Amino acid sequence: MQRPIMYLGAIGLLASCGGGGQGQLTGVLGRPEWYQVDPYGMNYIPMGSYVMGPSDQDVPYALVTKSKTVSVQAFYIDQTEITNNEYRQFVYYVRDSIAKRILGDEDIGDHVIAEDEYGEELDPPVLNWRTRIDWYGDEEREALADMFLSESERFYRRKEIDTRKLMFEYYWIDLKEAARKGTPSNWARDLDLSYTNSKGQNNAIRGHSDRSKFIIKEVINVYPDTLVWVHDFTYSFNEPMTENYFWHPAYDDYPVVGVTWVQATAFNVWRTQLMNSWLESNGEAFVNRFRLPTEAEWEYASRGGLDLAPFPWGGPYVRNRQGCFLGNFKPLHGNYVDDGGFHTVPVDSYTPNDYGLYQMAGNVSEWTSTAFDESVYDFDHDLNPEYSYDALATDAPSLKRKVIRGGSWKDIGYYMQTGTRSYEYQDTTKAYIGFRSVMTFLGRGKAVNAEDL
Repeated sequence: MQRPIMYLGAIGLLASCGGGGQGQLTGVLGRPEWYQVDPYGMNYIPMGSYVMGPSDQDVPYALVTKSKTVSVQAFYIDQTEITNNEYRQFVYYVRDSIAKRILGDEDIGDHVIAEDEYGEELDPPVLNWRTRIDWYGDEEREALADMFLSESERFYRRKEIDTRKLMFEYYWIDLKEAARKGTPSNWARDLDLSYTNSKGQNNAIRGHSDRSKFIIKEVINVYPDTLVWVHDFTYSFNEPMTENYFWHPAYDDYPVVGVTWVQATAFNVWRTQLMNSWLESNGEAFVNRFRLPTEAEWEYASRGGLDLAPFPWGGPYVRNRQGCFLGNFKPLHGNYVDDGGFHTVPVDSYTPNDYGLYQMAGNVSEWTSTAFDESVYDFDHDLNPEYSYDALATDAPSLKRKVIRGGSWKDIGYYMQTGTRSYEYQDTTKAYIGFRSVMTFLGRGKAVNAEDL
């Protein structure tokens, strides 16, 4: 009779430590209410199901897709493709971060915060974004000299940042690898079996012995490849685009190109940090991370709620009733200008689809997060379908393929169809590939009550 009394005493001790709720199950009290605020420049896409795949004939008989019904979780997606000016904000952040670290190491200015408000040392120190960099100060010019091109590499002796040094460092967690349960043959290697319960069992709780092995460090250059306009098109004069497209104000609202899949992924890591840092400074809860859309999300958003429609505007034609083209692509036989564009056009050109998204067909093809496989529709799930593979630099080229969607200014109309799949290698840059970001909606979809039917 002693043991039950001991257990009850333990329960009473726990209850007296702040359970509250007059002994009732109430959940943790004082939790803030949550409402998802639409991210700037993004549109909400409700959860739903649709028939993914071609809505018309597979003209080239590519055999890389087939129709299947899938369901997609609610998410946000950019109204437009990421512009040159938006991507330039990322480049400037990396540039200024490097400069501030250098100035902090040289003890020049107040660019690094080494202690918190309580006088405790911060390790590592935090960059102070409230202090502007004086690029023309004598001390700053000397300390930051290595960030600029050497005199022998300067064009017309113009002082320019050495873009090869704009490296962005970030970390990500390999959740798929961490989620592996292992097999009896590798439990001892991969799993921590040191925990045993009172019965001597060691299988009640299993965990990885070293979580750090799932934290992946990436260091990449963020500057877009401005030479894509030359090397993508042999026997074609595109030098003016190489010299002006990314940096000139005339192209600020045009889609950024010359960005690899890896760079687009890094951009979303930075964009997430930018958002969550601001939320944290205002005492608000974090939101889901920005990322590239899955292939299924991209197609769902592209259709604009119109199932079985071959084009984002409904189709089946690429002209409206007045005979005007509805997107920026390669119409007819090389008549690039007949649709109103020559190369790319501003990202808010033409009419948006029914979800309010611009140019989900044409202008530039767009990176997705999905790895390309010809037979992926045969084995991926019908619930938020996705197939991913994190290719290494030493992997075979076929493992580096990523799905691109939407067609571009240099493609024929077939590639503008909502169900057309294509691919490019994750470490390559093209003058006709850009991207846009998505964010999974943080919450639940609106349920329909029976009395409302």
